[in-house]
Amino acid sequence: MAASSTFVVGSLVWTEDPEEAWIDGVVEEVNDEEIKINCTSGKMVVAKTSGVYPKDAEFPSSGVDDMTKLAYLHEPGVLQNLRCRYDMNEIYTYTGNILIAVNPFRRLPHLYDSQTMEQYKGAAFGELSPHPFAVADSAYRLMINEGISQAILVSGESGAGKTESTKMLMCYLAYMGGRTGTEGRSVEQKVLESNPVLEAFGNAKTVRNNNSSRFGKFVELQFDERGRISGAAVRTYLLERSRVCQVSDPERNYHCFYMLCAAPDEDIEKYKLGNSRTFHYLNQSNCYELDGVDESKEYLSTRRAMEVVGISSEEQDAIFRVVAAILHLGNIEFAKGEEADSSEPKDDKSRFHLKTAAELFMCDEKSLEDSLCKRVIVTRDESITKWLDPDAASLSRDALAKIVYSRLFDWIVNKINNSIGQDLDSKFIIGVLDIYGFESFKTNSFEQFCINLTNEKLQQHFNQHVFKMEQEEYTKEEIDWSYIEFIDNQDILDLLEKKPGGIIALLDEACMFPRSTYETFAEKLYQTFKDHKRFSKPKLSRTDFTICHYAGDVTYQTELFLDKNKDYVVPEHQALLSASRCHFVPGLFPPLPEESSKSSKFSSIGSRFKQQLQALLETLSATEPHYIRCVKPNNVLKPAIFENSNVLQQLRCGGVMEAIRISCAGFPTRKTFNEFLNRFRILAPNILDASCDEVAACKKLLEKVNLQGYQVGKTKVFLRAGQMAELDALRTEVLGRSASIIQRKARTYFCRKSFILLRFSAIHIQTLCRGQNARHQYERMRREAACVNIQKNSRTYLARKAYSNLRSSAISFQTGMRGMAARNELWFRKQSRAATVIQTQCRRYLARLHYLKLKKAAIVTQCAWRVKVARRELRKLKMAAKETGALQAAKSQLEKEVEELTWHLQQEKQMRADLEEAKTQENAKLQSALEENAKLQSALEEMQQQFQETKALLIKEREAAKRVAEQVPVIQGDPVVQEVSVIQEVPFVQEVPVVQDVSVIDQDMMNKLTAENQQLKALVSSLEKKIDETERKFEETNKLCDERLKQASEAESKMIDLKTAMQRLEEKLSDMQTEDQIMRHELKNSASRKLSGNLSMKAIQPLENGHHEPQSSAPVKKFGISDSILRRSQIERQQENVDALIQCVTKNLGFSQEKPVAAFTIYKCLLHWRSFEVEKTSVFDRLIQMIGSAIENQDNNSHMVYWLSTTSTLLFLLQRSLKAAQKPPQPTSFFGRMTQGFRSSPSSSNIQVDAVRQVEAKYPALLFKQQLSAYVETFYGIIRDNFKKDLSPLLTSCIEAPKISQGTDLQSSSPPSSPPSSLWNDIIKNLNGQLSTLKENFVPRVLVQKIFTQLFSYINVQLFNSLLLHRECCTFSNGEYVKSGLDELELWCTQAEDEYAGSAWNELKHTREAVVFLVVHQKTRISYDEISNDLCPVLSVQQLYRICTLYGDENYDTPCVSPDVISSMKVIMTDDSNDDDTKSFLLDDNSSIPFSIDEISGALDVKEFSDVKPAAELLENPDFQFLQE
Repeated sequence: MAASSTFVVGSLVWTEDPEEAWIDGVVEEVNDEEIKINCTSGKMVVAKTSGVYPKDAEFPSSGVDDMTKLAYLHEPGVLQNLRCRYDMNEIYTYTGNILIAVNPFRRLPHLYDSQTMEQYKGAAFGELSPHPFAVADSAYRLMINEGISQAILVSGESGAGKTESTKMLMCYLAYMGGRTGTEGRSVEQKVLESNPVLEAFGNAKTVRNNNSSRFGKFVELQFDERGRISGAAVRTYLLERSRVCQVSDPERNYHCFYMLCAAPDEDIEKYKLGNSRTFHYLNQSNCYELDGVDESKEYLSTRRAMEVVGISSEEQDAIFRVVAAILHLGNIEFAKGEEADSSEPKDDKSRFHLKTAAELFMCDEKSLEDSLCKRVIVTRDESITKWLDPDAASLSRDALAKIVYSRLFDWIVNKINNSIGQDLDSKFIIGVLDIYGFESFKTNSFEQFCINLTNEKLQQHFNQHVFKMEQEEYTKEEIDWSYIEFIDNQDILDLLEKKPGGIIALLDEACMFPRSTYETFAEKLYQTFKDHKRFSKPKLSRTDFTICHYAGDVTYQTELFLDKNKDYVVPEHQALLSASRCHFVPGLFPPLPEESSKSSKFSSIGSRFKQQLQALLETLSATEPHYIRCVKPNNVLKPAIFENSNVLQQLRCGGVMEAIRISCAGFPTRKTFNEFLNRFRILAPNILDASCDEVAACKKLLEKVNLQGYQVGKTKVFLRAGQMAELDALRTEVLGRSASIIQRKARTYFCRKSFILLRFSAIHIQTLCRGQNARHQYERMRREAACVNIQKNSRTYLARKAYSNLRSSAISFQTGMRGMAARNELWFRKQSRAATVIQTQCRRYLARLHYLKLKKAAIVTQCAWRVKVARRELRKLKMAAKETGALQAAKSQLEKEVEELTWHLQQEKQMRADLEEAKTQENAKLQSALEENAKLQSALEEMQQQFQETKALLIKEREAAKRVAEQVPVIQGDPVVQEVSVIQEVPFVQEVPVVQDVSVIDQDMMNKLTAENQQLKALVSSLEKKIDETERKFEETNKLCDERLKQASEAESKMIDLKTAMQRLEEKLSDMQTEDQIMRHELKNSASRKLSGNLSMKAIQPLENGHHEPQSSAPVKKFGISDSILRRSQIERQQENVDALIQCVTKNLGFSQEKPVAAFTIYKCLLHWRSFEVEKTSVFDRLIQMIGSAIENQDNNSHMVYWLSTTSTLLFLLQRSLKAAQKPPQPTSFFGRMTQGFRSSPSSSNIQVDAVRQVEAKYPALLFKQQLSAYVETFYGIIRDNFKKDLSPLLTSCIEAPKISQGTDLQSSSPPSSPPSSLWNDIIKNLNGQLSTLKENFVPRVLVQKIFTQLFSYINVQLFNSLLLHRECCTFSNGEYVKSGLDELELWCTQAEDEYAGSAWNELKHTREAVVFLVVHQKTRISYDEISNDLCPVLSVQQLYRICTLYGDENYDTPCVSPDVISSMKVIMTDDSNDDDTKSFLLDDNSSIPFSIDEISGALDVKEFSDVKPAAELLENPDFQFLQE
């Protein structure tokens, strides 16, 4: 990928760096083949032109999701794009149809939940963000649509996340085609459950990974013709058997060995194990434990996993017995024996482990020792036993351990396949290949050689696939590609595996010769391939060799090549283990063929591996491949660390760079016509002014810049390598010239602005100087005027002071003279006034003395008269007291009569009980009771009349007393009046008649009173004593009157009670007369006395379904019932009434006073029939069945809304009416029982019948209310879902509008117009129609509010999720478009008012905040706190991060938030991910029922039903006349 561009000063470029791999900078100087670059790190670098690559100045900050969209497809561009996306937690990137997955080393649960699977289901490849689900979905769709088996190749080095990616692919394929097995677990579940078992026996710790797979795995998911998983199989390749015996530091052996050493005590004792450090196969390395891994727990979990995949407990014990035997085999050491070249166990410890291994293998100890220390050579005539030296015995021991472990691993894989179940008749397969990546270590042995051979073969398959995809792309675009050369690695494959001269063939040949060593093998390689360009010999080694692979040079050490390539079973070992007493061990070694049982048969691991690899490639060739390249960003296995050199090496090893080389061989840069013209229209602006299409415009532009070798396809422009840089150089030159013009204009503007500023400053300075001079001149003139003014005022002051002194002297003299004259006049006037006052006082004293005498005489006279009147009134009060006593006697008589009435009532009850035995006596007693009642009634009328007279008399007396108190004169200020003032305070004065004042003006009377003054004084004293006594008696009389008044009120209440009792007696009398008539009629038809008794009780029993026989309190005449009516069955009549009601309310009866007529009619009928109070009825079942039949027509919204209104109104009436049945407390007193009966009497005029009244409900009524509540919720849910269904296509059109609107006119430079607003108008029309339907059916407003609240919540979920899932929706222009739609919705909520819309507008808070963020300008200046607290307080960090990373707007060129804000969000998300692993950025739709019965009950009022009219159809039926009441 050598750069072929011509760089100019100022160009942005990439150059190689030993630390960062590639570093960007700006060209400072160009000298022929060398370029001087100022790097962004601050250092200056001089590099050759061939090692420099152009950098895209318009590279988006968030990167691109497909490498083919890069303007420059080269190593630094790919590396920069991966790093940008990795920093934003975008770990997946496409390169065409190849997925690159960078291991984040953290949990990202929101990328793999069921919602994400649903999003990728059926989506076109590349429509959504890169993801393994997209690759799996593409493979599944191709398999279903084209009937071709598929293969997904997952590769990468150890720790890159291959296993996790494989699990994700399996989960998605299970989601698409899963099917439950017969045992309750699906096939894909069994495959996933087998992973822990395979990892325990096939994974180990390596230098780069703690859980590295040391084998290749190919999982076949088998599908039937319907696309359902029908079976599966697991294929494994090249288990690293040498690791069983040889482990390098700091690596570990297979996990199962360490798990078994940490097993429970009983297992350790059973297998005679100990610490892992005591075993030779484990202590070759110093690493025994892994951080964060508990081996004892892993052992138990592995055994549970083995149970899950179908391995029984006996088989598990056998497996771990074999593993323990391998560990004991490793501890057997050998020493020289007694014979020459012989060997034997070294010491007792070795013999102990030998014995233990024999016990675990369940074979003979001596036979095991012989198989390790001896060999039997079979000749034509005889068999020769040969001893092995200690070294050969150790090799024999290791060979036994390796072959046993290899066979054990193969047995486990076969067992898993049998447990999973293969479908041999499957139509298609999807294979998932999880295989090791390219390996290059300090020491590379035979395992690395085989692994790299596998990767070379897969790379050839990969290159062919990439080249094929390139050909398909060029063919699709109809461009010429015949001259493009294909890059192939067939020469390396020939070097490795070609027969007979390949490395593997030479290795097999060396293994077959006993005397061959690795030195001779290396010499053979040097001689054979000394001229091969891919093969070389290191200078400092005699046995190593280097191969130039596609990913780089790898040096291999040949020391162990021969030993590791040999794969044969020693006959002694075969015979020993086949004779084991454990049935499991012989199963690992099936019997050899007869012709080879007597000799050792050689087989090569390399050859066998070639066969397996060839079979794998044949399988892959028969399928359509898909590739996932896993990349490990760092070697410390920690998140947020991206090592450029490490990633670049893995990209090379993974073949990504090879794919880029193939792409660069053709047309690496591909731009759509729109993108090409938007970027390079500046090179030829006059072309776009003409009326031509996009293709013609692109061709003219390319012809104008004289570019050669390009191709113009149907939808894209294809550029050769380096041509994009040339166009950018031309574009940079044009922009530079434009910048010079802009700078010239800007400098002119600034110079003119500076001149104008200087001129303005000079004028301003001149103005200030002239103003200063003027102010000095004015100050001088002002001081002169002030001096003149001061002189004038001083002279005025002196003259005024002289005048004032002269004037004050004259005034003082005048004052003294006038004061002396005034004092003389004052003395004279005081003397005259004193004389006048003395005369006045003398005259006044004489007149007052005369007046007091007259006043005393008048008062004495008045007192005498008042005493006389008081005595007269006292006598009247005494008479009234006697009459009150008579009233009390009448009261006693009345109580006696009441007791007699009580006795008569008891007699009536007794007579009713004995009605059949003494009818004649009963009638006589009834007649006497009527006469007595008549007497009582007349007596009560007389008593009532007397009471009214007494009450009128008391009222008159009270009024007279008030008038007396008002008219009595009050005289104050006189000593005599004060002496007798006590008379005015007595209470009885308020009730005595009015006394007029006596005239005392007559002169003769005055003379007479004066003469008798002395006599009156004595009389006054006597009168005072009498008045005191009269006052005391009056107080007693007043108290007595109050008591009588209280007794009168009590008598009045008792009279009311008596009236009540009489009314009850009249009712009972009429009932008894009615019963008598009925019984007489029945006696005529039947002579049975028992039947007549039952008939009298049946009249008061309720009929079926809660209906009662209507009873009347009228006289006997109303019971004129004919024989035909009595014979009619009451049950049949009530059933007819129920049928009529059901038939009527099934129709749409409309509304009355905004209330459903059907609900009110049902309620009135149930209330009248008293159905709520019975223990058993079928009315409610009929009604529930009728309501349930209304749900069948769910698509008719108007029908559903009508029944929602009807059922909710009926539920409200039941909620207000029904109460739990309980007995009211019975009154204990007689008057209490009479009062209760009086109040409950239907003839009372004080009772008002309301539209709704409470009744005591039984169980059927309460059950009916619960069922009705459930139907209300059902109708509500159906209506809400229907409304959502109507809104869904409209919302989908609004969401897809941004995608359609992207096809803007390229000839205009203005930004694209927003989509038409008619889509939002359709939503508004839909909402108006829904609201109109709800209003027409008078649905309770609380339910209307809940419906629109959930509808707006659904709109919020759909709009918000579309913003977070589609990049084209998360733009500035789309934000303005959605904002206009939200304004329409807000206007609708305002017009609909709160009583219908409620809090619906608040449900759009997520979408509103997201739109506010999209349309805000200068996002780069906004901090994270401002976003989270001010702009978007409701949105979560995940949602904000998703919006920020998806945001992009090429039309308006509005940048997103700063990188610091993105970093802050990533830190917070990292912290949150440790606490909550299931948090997703998508919203869920709420489908719950958001109301209760109490809310419906509180939304309506009982008074609103007072004027509701029942169904007119039922009013014509005589049995429903009660509806008119």
